[in-house]
Amino acid sequence: MHVTGTVPPSAPAPQETPAAPAHPDGTTGAASGRHSRRFGLPVATALVMGNIIGGGIFLLPASVAPYGTISLLAFGVLTVGAIALALVFGRLAERDPRTGGPYVYAREAFGDFAGFLAAWAYWITTWVSNAALAVAAVGYLDVLIPVNDHRWSACLAALVLQWLPALANFAGTRYVGAVQLVATVLKFAPLLLVAVGGLFFFDPDNLGPFHAGDGSAIGAVSASAAILLFSYLGVESAAVSAGEVKNPRRTVGRATVIGTAGAALVYLLGTLSVFGTVAHDRLVDSTAPFSDAVNAMFGGAWGGWAVALAALVSMTGCLNGWTLLSAQTPYAAAKDGLFPAPFARRRRGVPTVGVGVTVVLASLLTVYNYTAGSAKVFEILVLVTTFTATVPYLLATAAQLYHLVAGHRDRIDRGRLVRDAVIASVAAGFSLWLVAGAGYAAVYQGVLFLFAGVLVYAVMAARKQRTDAAGGER
Repeated sequence: MHVTGTVPPSAPAPQETPAAPAHPDGTTGAASGRHSRRFGLPVATALVMGNIIGGGIFLLPASVAPYGTISLLAFGVLTVGAIALALVFGRLAERDPRTGGPYVYAREAFGDFAGFLAAWAYWITTWVSNAALAVAAVGYLDVLIPVNDHRWSACLAALVLQWLPALANFAGTRYVGAVQLVATVLKFAPLLLVAVGGLFFFDPDNLGPFHAGDGSAIGAVSASAAILLFSYLGVESAAVSAGEVKNPRRTVGRATVIGTAGAALVYLLGTLSVFGTVAHDRLVDSTAPFSDAVNAMFGGAWGGWAVALAALVSMTGCLNGWTLLSAQTPYAAAKDGLFPAPFARRRRGVPTVGVGVTVVLASLLTVYNYTAGSAKVFEILVLVTTFTATVPYLLATAAQLYHLVAGHRDRIDRGRLVRDAVIASVAAGFSLWLVAGAGYAAVYQGVLFLFAGVLVYAVMAARKQRTDAAGGER
């Protein structure tokens, strides 16, 4: 499947399970063994959809409700940008189907520092996202078991929800894929119930004002889009895990586009239905908007409980996939000497050190945000990930533009070149727009994270140069 316009140079047809060099723990890139298994198109698509449709859709209708129904316009614009990113990642993975995604693309095009910056920013995005997902899941757990009445009970619940998927990852990629497929199937029941069924109970009076904020309409669209971006994080999932995908040059692009388009359709219908079934003043303060929507549709509380349970399963599955992704990029960077060597260790197909470090950092961030006492923990975490996610997205789209401009004439399809240059430009402009919408506080915190990474790079690059020099002397 060709998703962009350059024609790759002739090369041997990719094998279903290509050979890979041994890693420090003795495993190979194919991660063979009875506890590991390479993903086909269904599981790769489920990984994309499962990571995209996680905590975001179940909580974000309430998060953007204060902006009014103008946020639906932001959803539409965001979908165009997400599809553009999906097409860019699909083509980049076709060109270079190694594990690591944006890190691999940025490093191959611009060198070690750009690659490290993409890996560092994406790594921050994954573990901060895990903390945000766990906080969102607690809102639905509270429908089943009251935990939000006390700060520490909510914090403990969020920590348990993070560590259970981590344990599944330690068991191996075979179990990660199985959990992801089951969770993706289960989550569609409540989503389709609200997205399709809610249209029959739609009441325009529930929509509230079109523009509820005090600022400009463009500012409201940008601000709501910055929050909504969190619901599209994961579009790069198949590309990041390309080394664990069968026939990645073909499968990654197809899984990315199919998964993103399917998620976008569910998102738009689901958000519209929630807006039309839950009164605006109630939706603004809701911690479980989909449960409130089902209760409004059918009356009573049973429907809300069922949706809360399904949402909890969905978010746990999303945490399962994001936990794997959080370790894949540091793993790829560690193999190149740009992350500490322990991150390159794998067991049963999973970079276990990366999983362990990530879940510990996400847990510490969760505890910090609950102890800080902020009533908007989810929104704060979402905006930080919005900024950090744009760094690898921008570097990846810049790499695509670089390849399109620098390509040899005999390797470029002129018709597709124009199309793909437009797509890459849309993806880059979309990412820059999201940086502006994230707000000063999120950019400030995100830049601090990035600058801390520059110091880490200085140490790792120096060690890498010393190691290379020692190897050359031999």
